[in-house]
Amino acid sequence: MSGVATGAAGFMAAPQAASAQDPGHQAAPSDVALRVKALESILVEKGMVDPATIDAVIETYESKVGPRNGARVVARAWSDAAYRQRLLADATAAIAELGYGGAQGEHMVVVENTPAVHNLIVCTLCSCYPWPVLGLPPKWYKSAPYRSRAVIDPRGVLREFGVTLADGVQVRVWDSTAEIRYLVLPERPPGTERMTEAQLAALVTRDAMVGVAKVSAPRGGAA
Repeated sequence: MSGVATGAAGFMAAPQAASAQDPGHQAAPSDVALRVKALESILVEKGMVDPATIDAVIETYESKVGPRNGARVVARAWSDAAYRQRLLADATAAIAELGYGGAQGEHMVVVENTPAVHNLIVCTLCSCYPWPVLGLPPKWYKSAPYRSRAVIDPRGVLREFGVTLADGVQVRVWDSTAEIRYLVLPERPPGTERMTEAQLAALVTRDAMVGVAKVSAPRGGAA
């Protein structure tokens, strides 16, 4: 299948416009945000929801369940050939070795980028996403343009994200579903052979694990 990604330019227009406002004034919350806040206030008032529980859930997905988990998986695969083989053979089990799994990540498949193949992840029906290793999906991933164009024009989508592939590179688009979530194992950048696993993990981005970016070596080479 093919992917959707009119790049940051198309999908991030709203946030950019907001930042251009007078810095001395805070933008008014959206209607949806106001409705959510009102509903939350009512539920808290009636004792049906504990604010501390809500904060804990948000903290979990922002700090504990997020791209840093996936980055650690990638770094381990780059550093440990045996782990890489297990990851490609049974991603769910291999990811669980590092302590990640559960809701939205029960059945994982990892696809590997190579000099000849570039993989791109999309969910054409909604926004299925591997939360345990990537956290919450970005807005552009959930947008209709990305979900449709990734399949129709994956190379165009990648170009808009700043990734230009040679004509000989095959693009494979994987459609995540409620049953299977995909994760891209990016190519390890050259010049990182002496880096530690932790240093490698710091290079890996969420977008690279979705397939709309590549991992670059640090400027000046590895430490």
